[in-house]
Amino acid sequence: MNLVRIMRHLSSGQWLLRRVFPTATLTAIEQTIQQSEMNHSGEICIAVEGTLNTLALIKNQTARERAIEVFSQLRVWDTEQNNGVLIYLLLADRDVEIIVDRGIHARISNAEWKNICHSMESAFSQRQFEAGFIQGIHAISQLLETHFPYDPKKDKNELTNKPTVL
Repeated sequence: MNLVRIMRHLSSGQWLLRRVFPTATLTAIEQTIQQSEMNHSGEICIAVEGTLNTLALIKNQTARERAIEVFSQLRVWDTEQNNGVLIYLLLADRDVEIIVDRGIHARISNAEWKNICHSMESAFSQRQFEAGFIQGIHAISQLLETHFPYDPKKDKNELTNKPTVL
């Protein structure tokens, strides 16, 4: 049990989430996703969570473990082409995780996803949340454009472009 982490989570909350992600920021992120998905067949989904609940903290749940849960809860895996991507931010830990569906995982290495996560975390450490997400979406889009080009006959928007705030 990490008491420093628990205190950080307990001192954060929905108020911090609303301050860091006002409506204008969420709208800019949503529009960036919408524009990016016109260039590839991938489905990008964003989830932002302020803190973990007390039980998860006591069990020392990692952001990666929580991201996998959220990937399932938001049904990011439930796309026709198995091309869903979840960008998950656990704000209290400033930890970004990218979880991808099996169709994408087979073509793009974990190292590339980690680089994008680190770049986003760097922006977030400078309190550049909107810019960090937009840069991350653009980086993911470049990978998806290479491996999953847009096909107007097959592609449809299967997941919401609006960021989910948990």
